[in-house]
Amino acid sequence: MIEIHSKALNKTIQVDRIIGKYQGSEEGPTLIFTGGIHGNEPSGVFALKTVLEELKQSGIPCRGNLYAISGNLSALEKGVRFDKKDLNRQWTKENVRSLHQGSYNGISDRNEQIEIHNTIEKILATEKGPFYFFDLHTTSSETVPFVTINDSVINRKFTRQYPLSIVLGIEEFLEGPLLSYINELGYVAFGFEAGQHDDVISYENHISFIYLSMVYAEFIDRKDINYLKYHHHLEKQILFSDKFYEILYRYEIEDNSSFSMFNGYRNFQKIRTNDLLAVNNDREVRAPMKGHIFMPLYQGKGNDGFFVIRSIPRFFLRLSLFLRKVYFDRFLVLLPGIKWASPEREALRVNLKVARFYTKQLFHLLGYRSRTADKTHLIMTNREGASKMGDYKNTAWFK
Repeated sequence: MIEIHSKALNKTIQVDRIIGKYQGSEEGPTLIFTGGIHGNEPSGVFALKTVLEELKQSGIPCRGNLYAISGNLSALEKGVRFDKKDLNRQWTKENVRSLHQGSYNGISDRNEQIEIHNTIEKILATEKGPFYFFDLHTTSSETVPFVTINDSVINRKFTRQYPLSIVLGIEEFLEGPLLSYINELGYVAFGFEAGQHDDVISYENHISFIYLSMVYAEFIDRKDINYLKYHHHLEKQILFSDKFYEILYRYEIEDNSSFSMFNGYRNFQKIRTNDLLAVNNDREVRAPMKGHIFMPLYQGKGNDGFFVIRSIPRFFLRLSLFLRKVYFDRFLVLLPGIKWASPEREALRVNLKVARFYTKQLFHLLGYRSRTADKTHLIMTNREGASKMGDYKNTAWFK
């Protein structure tokens, strides 16, 4: 049990790894919320504790089970993003496989990961699906609320229920987020960014998001809560009518660099090519292209300086869904320079010398995102093969 403090609420609470659990009176889905995987983002933890208390007091009829899990307890107690390593960058297959090999006494971030992994594994082993995973975050810069997803059909279909902007493709730029690991297990899993770390509206946005998520996952009925209140609270904050966005570029900060973002940039703000955005090691950092700036860094820790995103036309979203439905990617290996990277066929190996004319957009349409294997090859990974679509086929949102 630790104490964590919210500057926004001027309040301190005590939490453990399991913030709380709520069991419905009927069978139904299992919802798993995580909050505070970054220790300077306590808003989601406070919101989860509030909603759990409200559920217990109200006696709202529920189906299934809801779990609320604390992230980096050590960092939450100190109010820092992480101790030694970013806990939301450690969930690669290799790291997860090695979790129980050796002793990690004194390595707090590693011990935190082991506890979170064990908690999730126990829930998956003992509860019934369908399973839904929600990771609650805040940002260092001022922002409207939004959703980030790994680009799979089940993630797209579920998240389009929210009155929020949805950003695709973050898995291509970040290695080892918790939700990428969960997506590889085949479940609906995505992140919600509620606002700036210490803004009270972030806490309010988290509460609205949690209630809407319970409705959309069919854990509770919308008639049993003030659904329109929570829906409108999020909807009124959206800046643009565009629903889906794609990440085009990430500015990576190398370790021990001196990076400073210029003041005044907000999430989704439009930028033009060559706009002056930041200074890194006394050198100007300018926008490499036009679009919208995304998650500009205004905190001491982190390697993501900023991203550039753009909206995705609805035509390409529909085309993408059709191509995935007919398994069009199976024909890609007939092209020169492209072959399966493994017998499981969840990834393609692309020879850049031979296939340099193929654009990333082609692979994105089919649900593939790239990782550099070496100087001459890309590994394009796909979430669709792992997706447990059958678990969700009888839900209202999937039909």
